Amino acid sequence: MDTTQDITTIFESLKGLLAAYAPPLVPKMDDASHYDLWSIKDLVIEGRKRKEVYFAGLIIQKGYVGFYFMPIYAETDLKTVFKPELLRLLKGKSCFHIKKLDDELPLQLEAALKIGYAQYQERGWV
Repeated sequence: MDTTQDITTIFESLKGLLAAYAPPLVPKMDDASHYDLWSIKDLVIEGRKRKEVYFAGLIIQKGYVGFYFMPIYAETDLKTVFKPELLRLLKGKSCFHIKKLDDELPLQLEAALKIGYAQYQERGWV
């Protein structure tokens, strides 16, 4: 299987995990290489008015799928609940580089999404 197919398969598999949150979250990008979810709601975050807040997204990059997960950026303590296998994929503050899926990784990502969504609910962002 060529790398492009592998990346596409990973993207589609992860997209299914994210899509479980739409609605109430709304995709602004939904095509063959991009998918993201936003909470569309009038908010005030750190004194600034916003009409939306980013939750998570996927982008096919060269050689990996970028999984962008804003709850970990908003609450860095979230890292403490992630397993080491998932944290090893974190590059920067909120982007995970996913090059392959095993049986465990989708479960860890699903748990992360659930925790992040609950955090957004607690903050009133959803």
